[in-house]
Amino acid sequence: MSLDVDSRPEGRPGETRKFGRRLIDAYRYGNFVVITVLAFVAAFVVGGLLIAFSDVPTRTSMGYFFSSPGDTFSNGWSAVSGGYSALFRGAIFNTNALYSNGGVPVLGPISETLLNAAPLILGGLSVGLAFRAGLFNIGVQGQLFIGAICAAWVGFTFQLPPVIHLLAALAAGMIGGALWGGLAGWLKARTGAHEVISTIMLNYVAFNLLNYLLGRSGFQNVTSNQAISRPVHATARLPHLLGSNLRLHAGLILAILAAVFCWWLLSRSTLGFSLRAVGANALAARTAGMSVGRSYVTVMLIAGALSGLVGCCQVLGTNPGGMANDIDAGYGFDAITVALLGQATPGGTVLAGLLFGALRAGAVQMSVDTGTPPDVIQVMQAVIVLFIAAPALVRAIFRLREARGGRGGVGELAKGWNG
Repeated sequence: MSLDVDSRPEGRPGETRKFGRRLIDAYRYGNFVVITVLAFVAAFVVGGLLIAFSDVPTRTSMGYFFSSPGDTFSNGWSAVSGGYSALFRGAIFNTNALYSNGGVPVLGPISETLLNAAPLILGGLSVGLAFRAGLFNIGVQGQLFIGAICAAWVGFTFQLPPVIHLLAALAAGMIGGALWGGLAGWLKARTGAHEVISTIMLNYVAFNLLNYLLGRSGFQNVTSNQAISRPVHATARLPHLLGSNLRLHAGLILAILAAVFCWWLLSRSTLGFSLRAVGANALAARTAGMSVGRSYVTVMLIAGALSGLVGCCQVLGTNPGGMANDIDAGYGFDAITVALLGQATPGGTVLAGLLFGALRAGAVQMSVDTGTPPDVIQVMQAVIVLFIAAPALVRAIFRLREARGGRGGVGELAKGWNG
């Protein structure tokens, strides 16, 4: 009995070849996914070089490189592999670390990653939402400060039942951040003041207002001789999610709910449609009867409320024992990179926040285990965003062709920045 090769279903070999060509074209022409992956590859290469050059044995062996080059490469590889191994242990999985939470050693790294990711997600959503309306919200830091001030004040001033007290503190933080962000939106709508300038200046105002309050009676902790606020009452604190021995708190739930809200707002609501229309073309939106000024104020109110939630997470969850002037922990400006990496979409922002949260958590372990400066991780984050924001660099390094159509990347988000 002979097998008729022509009896096979038609089209399958052709479909396989088409799929293979699509994969090859995706790499050759560098769509956003490919650019992002290659940006990570380049960032880890740069980070590896920094780790190697900061390693003392590697630098020592470089002094006699030409007589024994193998020592330099061996020491450099040991430093890089050890550094990235420690980064993984600090961010994802560490069987060697023993946490005192009932003998479960693997929850510690994940909890620290999620703890760092929650404020990054909230801040990234704030920046990304403003992006979609054509505004560049540089003021997350200031809105964070105002939200933290308001939430902390309600948290340590009033004596309320547990759930009510927490909700009141969260509402105060969101309102404070919303008003601070809405001020920048109002200035943009009424006077044409550029939001980049106004939000940067409002950051300085908020920071100095916090410094002033930390030195005033009624706000400063009287039991401390340092500039730190009074501790928040236990009834206003965000509950821990994995037990009191791990720092992860319900701020993560707030971040997830905020991401779902932003997704619904942008893709399912009339308000979200008008915000996206204004961001795409403010002149056309105005011609269609939309109020551009009202959209600016509205989106900055919402963005400010999200930034205020970052401050709530910090003072009601991560640092409830007292707020200092470094309460922002760099989240205000890292949120910009998270929004850029996430393409200003809620889902992408969540993933970018998780990634940057893992890098933050792992940097601590890497520094403890190997002595590598944590600044290496900040350089890697900057390189990732640099390559994604300038895809031509990735195309030149990896010899990719110019994209044919497709998404334009971060450049599309910047259309309204100078409008």
